[in-house]
Amino acid sequence: MKYSVKVEDQTFEVEIEDINARPVLARVGDQVFEILPDNTSAREAPKTELSARPAVSLLPVGARSQSMSGNDMVAPLPGTVIEVFVKPGDRIETGQVVLIIEAMKMKNSIRAVRSGTVGQVLVSSGHSVAHKQPLISFADSGEASWI
Repeated sequence: MKYSVKVEDQTFEVEIEDINARPVLARVGDQVFEILPDNTSAREAPKTELSARPAVSLLPVGARSQSMSGNDMVAPLPGTVIEVFVKPGDRIETGQVVLIIEAMKMKNSIRAVRSGTVGQVLVSSGHSVAHKQPLISFADSGEASWI
């Protein structure tokens, strides 16, 4: 679905595949952004025009430095690993779901924060993980992607 988003005096055409997904992936031109909305529901958002609010965190995909530590992708929240979708040697792309962490009875898809080759998977199904605990170690020293 396409939206017109007005930021200050500029209007941008934004394409959003699933407004209810978290994070929301929004394409503006040839760049993709992750949007972490505040606690408003999708029903509260206007259908034809979305306005930027300070409570919205807008980050280019791959720029979430809190999800990376050196060459490791780290847990963005504590919880229990439910399922792992990658193995060493797999080539993964930015935004690809690599594993699911359950926290407070909610399943959270953990997405790759950059493209690269998986060196090691440091957790498996059933493991409890702490916030910022390494989950995946990359085999290459690639850089964060800006799609």
